[in-house]
Amino acid sequence: MASERVKHLTGATFGAEVLEAPGPVLVDFWASWCGPCRMLGPVIDEIAGETDAAVCKLDVDAEGPLAAQYGVMSIPTVIIFKGGKEAARFVGVQPKETLLDALKA
Repeated sequence: MASERVKHLTGATFGAEVLEAPGPVLVDFWASWCGPCRMLGPVIDEIAGETDAAVCKLDVDAEGPLAAQYGVMSIPTVIIFKGGKEAARFVGVQPKETLLDALKA
């Protein structure tokens, strides 16, 4: 079951939710047909429950131009934004601790 703390982004909400956010934001670029994305999904939900940082998902099929703008070539890709700028990027399934550490860094 998806965490209620995970926000689903669109091109219309990306700026306010990510670029203008006061704190760090984790964005999971994913697609429903992607097996590794489905493996990472529960990890993203757990992170949302364990951090005060914003945790968001962006469907690359629905928001292809936005994914392309950020150079997302493979999914899952997780980008951590701080102060509206990319602070860290991870491609592929990552351990929860790796992502949590990057949010705290």
